[in-house]
Amino acid sequence: MIKPIELSRVEEILFASAKIDKTQLPIAEVTQCYEFLEKFSAEKVIYGINTGFGPMAQWRVDDRYLTDLQYNIIRSHATGAGAPLPDLYVKSAMIARLGTFMQARSGIHPEVVDLLVEFINREIIPFIPEHGSVGASGDLVQLAHIALTLIGEGEVHYRGQWRPAAEVLQENGLKPMQIHIREGLSVTNGTSVMTGIGIVNQFYAERLLDWATLASVMMNEIAASYDDFMAQELNECRRQEGQQVIARRMRQLAQGGQRMLKREHELYTSGYRDLKTFDHTRKVQAYYSLRCTPQILGPVYETLQNARRILEAELNSACDNPIVDPVHQNVYHGGNFHGDYISLEEDKVKIALVRVAMTAERQLNYLFHDRINNILPPFLNLGTLGLNYGMQACQFTATSTTAECQTLAMPNYVHSIPNNNDNQDIVSMGTNSALLCKQVIENVFQVMAIQFIALAQAVDCLDIRAQLAPTSRRVYDDIRQLAPTIVQDHPFYTQIADVEDYLKTHPLNLK
Repeated sequence: MIKPIELSRVEEILFASAKIDKTQLPIAEVTQCYEFLEKFSAEKVIYGINTGFGPMAQWRVDDRYLTDLQYNIIRSHATGAGAPLPDLYVKSAMIARLGTFMQARSGIHPEVVDLLVEFINREIIPFIPEHGSVGASGDLVQLAHIALTLIGEGEVHYRGQWRPAAEVLQENGLKPMQIHIREGLSVTNGTSVMTGIGIVNQFYAERLLDWATLASVMMNEIAASYDDFMAQELNECRRQEGQQVIARRMRQLAQGGQRMLKREHELYTSGYRDLKTFDHTRKVQAYYSLRCTPQILGPVYETLQNARRILEAELNSACDNPIVDPVHQNVYHGGNFHGDYISLEEDKVKIALVRVAMTAERQLNYLFHDRINNILPPFLNLGTLGLNYGMQACQFTATSTTAECQTLAMPNYVHSIPNNNDNQDIVSMGTNSALLCKQVIENVFQVMAIQFIALAQAVDCLDIRAQLAPTSRRVYDDIRQLAPTIVQDHPFYTQIADVEDYLKTHPLNLK
């Protein structure tokens, strides 16, 4: 049985420069599949081997032109437009394509696997424009751009420079991919780009959820909230797994802190039975954006868990067409390239992350609004009120960016437009969904960067660093290395960018 690739392994390759060991790959099975197809395809009409592609499938291609046929699909479909997809996402897409080939159901020659691994390990990154896929016959356009570089054409990003693929291949002692039977169609047909983008989105989304959980703990530390909102007994009364996980994580993060209050000590003692001694300036219950974070972030957790399951399954799926099955000695024609699974999940992840941005923005408003929090100066201003402005203008950025997220929350999964002579009469738009999700994630990191600068500033306003829980204190110290305490007015944009990078590259990895 072929060993599946786990997302944790992909994360190591993408973020820790781990290499793929070719000796661990099922090359024998890939070879067996190729050899079966070589024999099986003789004297048969098989889509994409000796027929045209898409609505051109009704035309039988003369045997003299079968090699040209495979080159033609690569060259003719390299029609993408827009900005290049960043290297990280392209590398992830190549790993996803490798995952498909590892199922030994594509009929490709094993040298394709070898070359693709070399591209991944050597950081040879094909030029892929962001726009072009409708996500139905897979990511035909974007995958064609990968295939173009594998045959030694097009451009690659290598060691910080855009260079001709042929030149980089020669420099690395690599030979371009040769056409044997159906290599052109096999490389270009499938869901690997949307899956690759979705995998990177997943890693960043999980990091954002962890940061949102910590931010909510720090918010309640600053507000000196009663801690029973995250009590195990309370959250177990509602039978929702995500809520219980977030509450547990919050309890763990809050351990060792001295700021949150025990309701049984403060309000349930006999001294407070006398209304004259009741402190009406203290809120009996915090605002929803503070108190309801297990209920708000719980569905986000469950959404990400399901997306992780779907992505890992797709990573280890044969997602092209036709499917070459040496076990049952047949070639099956179907639609495994259709991207609905990824499209729907990326829309759900996108919507869930918009909710994270909205929660962060409301928590920011609590910190900045002195008439709401009653304990902090307006906009966390430690300078002279009227002369200095603290973090006032930072809220504009957070609010406008959150508003853009809300606009982007519209599902893309439902936006099918028939094309390809109506051969593709219902399409997934999966890559567009993944790209929109990517944009939302970038936006949320920006909002959260502002939030963590504000959290650190609020800690300074109250002089409570020593009372914070250990993780809160450590992150406060890290933020202060990047964004010192604000007294006099100064530009914030470089500090926001630095903290955004910190949040992306320093995952909390909450369990």
